[in-house]
Amino acid sequence: MDKFRTIFQFLQSNQESFMNGICRIMALTSAQMYSAFDFNCPCLPRYNLAYGLGILLVPPFILFLLGFVLNNNVSMLVEEWRRPQGQQGKDRAVLRYMFCSMAQRAMIAPAVWVSVTLLDGKGITCAFCTSVPVETLGNTSHPSLSQGEMKQVLARIPCKEIYDGQELITNEVAIRYLRCISQALGWCFVLLMTTLAFLVRSLWPCFTQATFLKSRYWSHYIDIKCKLFDKTCAEHTRSFAKVCIQQFFEGMSMDLAAARCHPLRKVPADPGEAAEKLLGITDQSTMNMVLKSWHRCKPPLHLHPPALPSGNGWAGEGQPSTHPPVPRRETAAYYSRV
Repeated sequence: MDKFRTIFQFLQSNQESFMNGICRIMALTSAQMYSAFDFNCPCLPRYNLAYGLGILLVPPFILFLLGFVLNNNVSMLVEEWRRPQGQQGKDRAVLRYMFCSMAQRAMIAPAVWVSVTLLDGKGITCAFCTSVPVETLGNTSHPSLSQGEMKQVLARIPCKEIYDGQELITNEVAIRYLRCISQALGWCFVLLMTTLAFLVRSLWPCFTQATFLKSRYWSHYIDIKCKLFDKTCAEHTRSFAKVCIQQFFEGMSMDLAAARCHPLRKVPADPGEAAEKLLGITDQSTMNMVLKSWHRCKPPLHLHPPALPSGNGWAGEGQPSTHPPVPRRETAAYYSRV
């Protein structure tokens, strides 16, 4: 049990590295899922487009939501967004920074899925096989077919076993044409995602350095504040339960002593540490009131720091001191010549 607790504490202290590892694992998982996926195009004019675009778009959306679900900061972001104003204001720039950080990690696995799908080409071939330019790639001397019959024949291009339009357009030519377009779109998508990642991670902080530093600082503050509050609540809960159990057994011992008509030997209790951790909150109604107050009215971000030294370029120079000066002590020492 101690080993699991040590591992859990390590993951909590290294949450940034842990979330980056989770994103990499999800990216590799999405690629493995696509390679293991059994792709079966329906080869019907009305269903090919829906099936191909569904394979291209639906799994990335699911992976994107999973990226948010596996991120522990989502609940913290929602709580900070929905909480009342109270004495602590809400900075929307900090909330946007937190959301963008989570969205960047959640976008990795969907981007890998879309890239692999486009580079493979099966989805685009199934979705747009009825849009192949027969006039350019096909046999123009073939007897003309109606629009419905033409789509019926072209919809069977991904299914080599049942394709019967070799005289109209060769199956291999149509598949190569659609796969070439799909791979071009795939490499364009990879280039676009790489460029956006470079701009967001490298250039964006350079143009808004002050805003970026402020948002990052207060996002870290919110994260650490929630962790410390949970830790303090856990310690208070443990102490509260310990004192309740001690009082229960003390009451039982008194009842047993009254029933036996002779006092039991008492062991001196040491409630000092547990009582100190209770911080004076010793009943359920008071604790509920404290939790409601924490939700409704966060403490103000004003810690009343001592005045900074002035005269040497510090930030507090030229401002009146908020604390009275400490009186100097004068000590006189007398020495005898004897």
